[in-house]
Amino acid sequence: MPGTDHTPTAKEIRLVIAASSAGTVFEWYDFFIYGTLASLIGAAFFPSDNETLEMLLVWAGFAVGFGFRPLGAILFGYLGDRLGRKYTFLVTVTLMGIATAGVGLIPNAATIGIAAPIIVILLRVLQGLALGGEYGGAAIYVAEHAPPEKRGFYTSFIQASVAGGFVLSIAVVLTCRFLISEDDFAAWGWRVPFLLSIILLALSLWMRLKLSESPVFQAMKEAGETAENPFVESFTYPGNPKRIFVALFGVAGVLTVIWYTAFFSGLSFLRGPMRMNEGLVEIIMLIAGCLSLGLYLVVGKWSDRVGRKKPIMIGAVLTLLLLFPIFWGLGALANPGLRASANSAPVVVTGMACDYNPFASDQATDCGKLLQDLTSLGIPYTVRQFDAVTSGPSRTPVNLNVGAAEYDLSEGVDLGAAERKPYVQSLLQEQGYSFERQTPPLPNIIGIIALLICLGGLSALTYGSVAALLCEMFPARIRYSSMSIPYHIGAGYLGGFLPLIAGYIIATTGNAYAGLWYTWAIVAFGMLVAWWGVQGGPPRDFSDNA
Repeated sequence: MPGTDHTPTAKEIRLVIAASSAGTVFEWYDFFIYGTLASLIGAAFFPSDNETLEMLLVWAGFAVGFGFRPLGAILFGYLGDRLGRKYTFLVTVTLMGIATAGVGLIPNAATIGIAAPIIVILLRVLQGLALGGEYGGAAIYVAEHAPPEKRGFYTSFIQASVAGGFVLSIAVVLTCRFLISEDDFAAWGWRVPFLLSIILLALSLWMRLKLSESPVFQAMKEAGETAENPFVESFTYPGNPKRIFVALFGVAGVLTVIWYTAFFSGLSFLRGPMRMNEGLVEIIMLIAGCLSLGLYLVVGKWSDRVGRKKPIMIGAVLTLLLLFPIFWGLGALANPGLRASANSAPVVVTGMACDYNPFASDQATDCGKLLQDLTSLGIPYTVRQFDAVTSGPSRTPVNLNVGAAEYDLSEGVDLGAAERKPYVQSLLQEQGYSFERQTPPLPNIIGIIALLICLGGLSALTYGSVAALLCEMFPARIRYSSMSIPYHIGAGYLGGFLPLIAGYIIATTGNAYAGLWYTWAIVAFGMLVAWWGVQGGPPRDFSDNA
């Protein structure tokens, strides 16, 4: 990039890539371990009789961290453009490591009450602030060391490192499960992966302290060309508002919802409604994640030849075409019995005021209580409303139809929550539904891994070249702020809230696939923005296309 007085040696570039990538892996591990252990975190800090509410509260806490990423981008973007790339992301990785370890030290809600979830949320805020400064710093640091013809390939290691953080979180959880008994892991062992972040922090700091400042930033500083107020200049620099809009919706919005759908929605889908054995799901996600990592590097290198726009557009189009078929395939392979039961004995609920509020700990109507039970059991259902005028006093307040069988639940729904759900479950079992944890045969497992790799490929197409693209879209003097702000707004709000929004859609519709429409809509809009606003053709520095 322009303004570089010193050409880094091959050894220096290898150290830059290794240190930046390792730090990114560790920092995203810290952030993702929360989502990987979502069910245990829910039981510890957000306990509720409504299992769906418990999980939604966990995802709400997950979203809070993402919601603060844009603020972190503004704060650390300012510091990165004013003080330098290196020291800024040293601060972010330190903040992330300390906040993550703190989650592992908090007493559960049974011990300190509401203080537990409050402290968890505050630590998630700190994590979000740190992550808002991490990605931009690492991506820019590598990009400003890379020769232009290899910028996509070198920065793709940063993109792969984000997925690497997820893979590391899965690997650590699996190792802990292997070394710690199931009961002990549920009681206290889940805290170990959080506490390990202290070791990862020390290693990351050791590696990053060996780095020197970005040559581009050094040249700007020596020439007195650093920005006075990077945040303000990001919105006043000629053409930057359009570039920020495109970066937010056409780049960050697309890549982030695909990424979280591929990894977190895939994980939640298999463990939740498909009822697969949790340990097996984690092994499958680990294998698929590892095999997907190389795809980010392939796409990054390819983008150095064909440009950054083509892979993103191809990935977005393929996502719109393949998203639902891939998840339908996952469902058919993971739990074929559920699909067969749903086809042969579909569940229909009929009642008055038959509404379900996933955020209520206790539903207002009997029908709502039944829908709560079906949702927590992962059973798809259809709702038919009794009309208040035509139903009359002789009609059953709540009917449950399972295939040809019809059950009068006027008594069943009056049971306490602890007895009502097993009662409903027994009725479904009478009609062939199984609630055993599933261990599919080996061919099915191989098929599931293949489909997850397909999702990883879609993510790689829309993510592998992004660090290079964003660095080339903005001028060096305000690059840290200008690329971090739209990236973290897109990733923080459009992606970070995906598990919560998709979970809510699934809970209110009874359809395990309905949450995918959120991803589909964001990708469809983002694809149009990218087609309009992302520059095609061979990669070019900002100075060549400003």
